[in-house]
Amino acid sequence: MGRALTDGRILLEACVDSVDSALAAQEGGAGRIELCDDLLEGGTTPSAGMIAACKERLEIPVFVMIRPRGGDFLYSDSELDVMKRDVTIARDLGADGVVFGLLLSDGSVDTERTAELVQAAGPMAVTFHRAFDVSRDAAEALEALIELGIDRVLTSGQAPSVPQGIRVISRLVEQARGRIGILPGGGVDELSVQRVVVATGVREVHVRGTTVLPSPMDYRNPGIDFGGRATAPADDSREVTDPARIRHMVEILRRQD
Repeated sequence: MGRALTDGRILLEACVDSVDSALAAQEGGAGRIELCDDLLEGGTTPSAGMIAACKERLEIPVFVMIRPRGGDFLYSDSELDVMKRDVTIARDLGADGVVFGLLLSDGSVDTERTAELVQAAGPMAVTFHRAFDVSRDAAEALEALIELGIDRVLTSGQAPSVPQGIRVISRLVEQARGRIGILPGGGVDELSVQRVVVATGVREVHVRGTTVLPSPMDYRNPGIDFGGRATAPADDSREVTDPARIRHMVEILRRQD
C-alpha cells in the first residue's frame, strides 16, 4: 500500500494549521499531521517557516498540503510551477509526505500533472486530497491514482461528510484491495470515528479535533473585523487543536485494534 507510516494500529491523522496545534495533536496521540494554512479555504500550502518549525519540534510524521489557492482544482501552468517548487521546499525541509489534488475541466484526475508532482516528491509519501470528492467518477479516479503510484486518497466518499459517505468509502476500500490507502476525512469526530472504522475497515482516519480559543487580547477595536466572511470566526477567537479531543478519538481507535 505504498510508503505507509504506521505501526499496525489504526492511525489518526490530525489536520492542523499552526505549530501549537501540531504539538497539541502529538500530545493527544495523533500518529501524523497534515499541515495546512488557511483552513477556511479547505487548506492551502503552509509557509516554509511553519514546515521547518514543525519538523524541528515534532516526533510524528508531517505531511504538507500543496495547494496554491482556494477554489477549484484546475490549475494553470504558473500554479503548477508554484506547486512543484513547494513540493521541493517541503522535501528539502524534511517533510514526510505531501498532499495535493489536480483535476481536468471534465472532472477526471489530471494524470499528467499529478505524475509530475509525484516525481518531484521523490521519496516522500503522497496523498491525493479531497479533490477526489469532486471528481466525476470515484471508481475511475481511484484506478487513475493507483496507476500513478499515489499512496493514499483522502475522501469523504464524495459526500458532504464521511458519515454520509460511508457506503462509497466501503466500496472504495473493496476496490483498492490494498493497492492504495483509503483515508476517510471530513466530519469525523468522537461520535462517528468508531462507526467509520467498523463499517469500512480502514486503518487510518483524518480529523480536525478543534475547540474555539478566545483571544488573550485585552484591547479590542469593536469597529474592525478582519474575519472577512460570515463563515469566518470572529477576530476575538480562533479554532485550535484540542489534545483532549484527539486523545479521546485515539482511545476509541485503540479499542478497535
